[in-house]
Amino acid sequence: MSSRVPTNIITGFLGSGKTTAILHLLKTKPANEKWAVLVNEFGEIGIDGAILSEQGAVIKEVPGGCMCCAAGVPMSVGITALLRQNPDRLLIEPTGLGHPKQVMATLTSSQYQDYVDLKATIALVDPRNLGDEKYTSNANFCDQLACADVVIGNKVDACKVQDIDCFNSWVTDQKPAKVFTKLVQQGQVPVELLDTQRLFENTQNIEEHYHHHANMEPQFQLPPGEAFVRKENKGQGYYSCGWLFGAEYQFDFDQLFDMLSALTAERVKAVMNTSRGCYAFNLANGVVSVNEMSLEGFESRIEVIDVCLMPWEQLEGILLKLCGIK
Repeated sequence: MSSRVPTNIITGFLGSGKTTAILHLLKTKPANEKWAVLVNEFGEIGIDGAILSEQGAVIKEVPGGCMCCAAGVPMSVGITALLRQNPDRLLIEPTGLGHPKQVMATLTSSQYQDYVDLKATIALVDPRNLGDEKYTSNANFCDQLACADVVIGNKVDACKVQDIDCFNSWVTDQKPAKVFTKLVQQGQVPVELLDTQRLFENTQNIEEHYHHHANMEPQFQLPPGEAFVRKENKGQGYYSCGWLFGAEYQFDFDQLFDMLSALTAERVKAVMNTSRGCYAFNLANGVVSVNEMSLEGFESRIEVIDVCLMPWEQLEGILLKLCGIK
């Protein structure tokens, strides 16, 4: 490589809109540049990679849990694989339940110092969560914001005046002050922010987190002869369960939407073949958003995350009926 690759960590808690922000950045990047994205999801079924791949970026996914675990081996493998593609920029999206300090430490280590130019870490936050003790008492939520150089208050279109006031008060109280803050909607992070220089250098006193890792790779395809596969994960007080369905199975769009709307889970992501075509579904804060995709012959996948162990067998039975497997 002739020069170090500009690199940004895009962090934020569950449902803050990281993937939507990265999609926006990919759409607004210089047309002549090739970007790479390393994605980490808490669950074992890769969802975000399928969503981001439509924008032509080079994608690598790290499975099940926090990629800072186990001495960062999965993360290092993913970073190295992407750097070999000679990208013009590298974006790293840790799981919403992860701590970015270990990612920073890895990127600034001697292993990568000649290859990576780590720029500002950008954290997304839903301003509504800054007034909710459920989030403000969560160590990862607070640490993600504390170590970020740039903080973006996302989903402002869904916020009330008091939520905006809470965000502005939080920004005012930060010591040291953030390099930049902004309120946006639909993840519209200005692409020029990626060149912001990082302020926070401290990567010491990193607490290791450990999660179950079934494999070093997420579940991308079904075993031969199988109609579907299910994968579970747990850690940091959260549980996840994901399903992958054969491309030949189609879900009734309306029934699937109704089922997702009725779920009380903390977070649901899915990319599904439906009776109307391929769609991405996103459930956060009790609201289901839907986006049409151009994928064809795609294996449907869905991931559910919650603070409680949910009745996965019952949910699986509903999904199997919706696609006609039983």
